[in-house]
Amino acid sequence: MENTQRQEKASVQKALLDEEKSAFKKYRDLFVGKGGFFQFVKYECIVILFSWVPGALGIFVRRIFYRFLLRKMGRGVALGRNITVRHPHKISIGGRSFIDDYAVLDAKGEKNPGITIGQNVIIGRNTILSCKGGSIRLEDYANISANCSLLSETKIVVGRYTFLAGHCYLVAGGNHSFSRTDIPIMFQPSLTKGGITIGEDCWLGASVTVLDGVTLGKGCVIGAGAVVLDSLSEHSVAVGNPAKKIKDRRD
Repeated sequence: MENTQRQEKASVQKALLDEEKSAFKKYRDLFVGKGGFFQFVKYECIVILFSWVPGALGIFVRRIFYRFLLRKMGRGVALGRNITVRHPHKISIGGRSFIDDYAVLDAKGEKNPGITIGQNVIIGRNTILSCKGGSIRLEDYANISANCSLLSETKIVVGRYTFLAGHCYLVAGGNHSFSRTDIPIMFQPSLTKGGITIGEDCWLGASVTVLDGVTLGKGCVIGAGAVVLDSLSEHSVAVGNPAKKIKDRRD
């Protein structure tokens, strides 16, 4: 897994820095991510014509035309204005889910599964779901509030009925070796701990940070501002930086 993530990360960086690629090719690789000129034209036309349209009309036309971009889109999905989609052929959205204005769904990577959003999921305004060669999966009824960031070089899984308050930050991967001083840190190996798994029916308070390698069992509650470095068992209540378990909800 570590080697795979290292290669994916390098490919994204290479796409930006490769002087042999034209600006058009870089754009297509990073935003569209699939196929030739026809796929590019389809992506551009749908985004330019329909991404900005306000009100009920905008939701209606995006419900029709974004089906031609996404891998899968269920019935009754509502997409807000100016949502950014990257590598849309690796994004699935289940029925009756709602994505608010200015959200980012970025599934980029060469061989990664991308983003899978279940049914009846809510993603708040300005929230970012970003794959850097990894995957993100939100199970049914998950609720991600405004201004959250979920960044995955490996995997992030958010369980059913789990909700994240505003400004939460989940980062799966993103650690760097810095043992060498002769090359920039960004070009040194990316270190991973297996991703993040948040179980069913959890509640993360405002501005909670969850780092790579953490698993939260079913029913965990994390206090606002906590930084979660270690896994927690089911029904734990934890607070602080670093987060410490203070009680069991079943007691």
